[in-house]
Amino acid sequence: MKRYVAIFAAMILIWVQPARAQSILRDAETEAMFKDMSRQMIIAAGLSPNNVQVVLVNDDSINAFVVGGQTVYIHSGLIAAADNANQVQGVIAHELGHIADGHVVLADAGYKPALGISLLSMVLGIAAAVAGAGEAGAGIFAAGQQAALGKVLAFTRVQEATADATGAKFLREAGISGKGMLQFFRKLANEEYRYGMANIDPYAQTHPLSNERVQTLTADLKASPAWNAPPDAALEEQFKRVKAKLEGYVAPYNRTLTDYPEGNNSIYAHYARAYAWHKAGYPDKADAETQALIAARPHDPYFLEIRGQILLEAGRPKEALGPLKEASDLTRYDPLIVTTYGHALIATEDSANYAEAERVLRIAVNKDSDNPFAWLQLGTVYELKGDTARASLATAERASMTGDTRMAVMSARAAMAGLPANTPDWIRAQDIALTGQNELDDKKRKKK
Repeated sequence: MKRYVAIFAAMILIWVQPARAQSILRDAETEAMFKDMSRQMIIAAGLSPNNVQVVLVNDDSINAFVVGGQTVYIHSGLIAAADNANQVQGVIAHELGHIADGHVVLADAGYKPALGISLLSMVLGIAAAVAGAGEAGAGIFAAGQQAALGKVLAFTRVQEATADATGAKFLREAGISGKGMLQFFRKLANEEYRYGMANIDPYAQTHPLSNERVQTLTADLKASPAWNAPPDAALEEQFKRVKAKLEGYVAPYNRTLTDYPEGNNSIYAHYARAYAWHKAGYPDKADAETQALIAARPHDPYFLEIRGQILLEAGRPKEALGPLKEASDLTRYDPLIVTTYGHALIATEDSANYAEAERVLRIAVNKDSDNPFAWLQLGTVYELKGDTARASLATAERASMTGDTRMAVMSARAAMAGLPANTPDWIRAQDIALTGQNELDDKKRKKK
């Protein structure tokens, strides 16, 4: 049975789940929501909103964590489980507590290159080896390991409790109610009870049990002047929309149709069904849902974005250009939306559109260099225009980002061969080639 309770962790503890790949979900509207709901808490933490990221992970468990640097990872299952935006804010506040309190000693340099593609679960454990010992020796060793494990677990429980308190402080200073934090911990306590965790040994856990967290935090959160602060209506609207579209995207489409039946004509239902029908391979039904959305709100950039995406993926790129261009303009060229617009321009197979595709895709990678699909599309348009050197540079950028070091080095060297020496693009290609070659050389040395 799958464990379905939150970890809310700084990943410096013993992790009991098997390693697995977890994909990052990139979505312009979701990322805008995360920025809006976390901005004031980030400032309260003494951090810069420009440097802190909140990233969505495609995983149906209720979890959130930090692994290093200033990035908070939120599982899609947590968004599905949350009842309102304030509950998600409580989780983010806790994770910011880990960051601000310096709990994470691991750098995220190894994760940043994969941002936008995949995130690997980090598995940390206590290595143990018993060599040639008898039963008595093995017993002594096991006892020592158990004592060491107990110390580690006690340490992590203190860190989690500290992050709770620090997160509560950030909520108070940001003028955000702590009701959502308590509501979510109560929800987790119900999950713990549901999965038979009510009678587990609290001293064998990495975190305080959820009921304990509620008892510890309640007085402090209620004493805040922000306790009775009204919910942010605009943020709540964002949350409901994101929750609906996320279910349509990640859940089986028949479940989405159960939760948002066709007789439901709310904005959220149309949104969820648009993604569900699109994923299930019913482009006409998906397009009908997007038309209903646009009829209700003709200039909503995210409704225009999904309509353009559906038209593009249904093989109608020329029809997709209008809504995608308007969505790009309305969001001041959000890099994710602009990338889709650039893709549609290329997909028309009309050479008259290639210059515009190059222009907008360069905007996309300049605003968000951690976007491998944008680099792929930019390389494609360079190739179509006959600029093979810059096509190679775009391939090098993408390969470097995705961890394909050999391809990055080869492509960067090919770019250098075709670019004027000492120009910005040539220097960038040289940087990729040198960095990649150093990585390859280090790997060779370690194997010897």
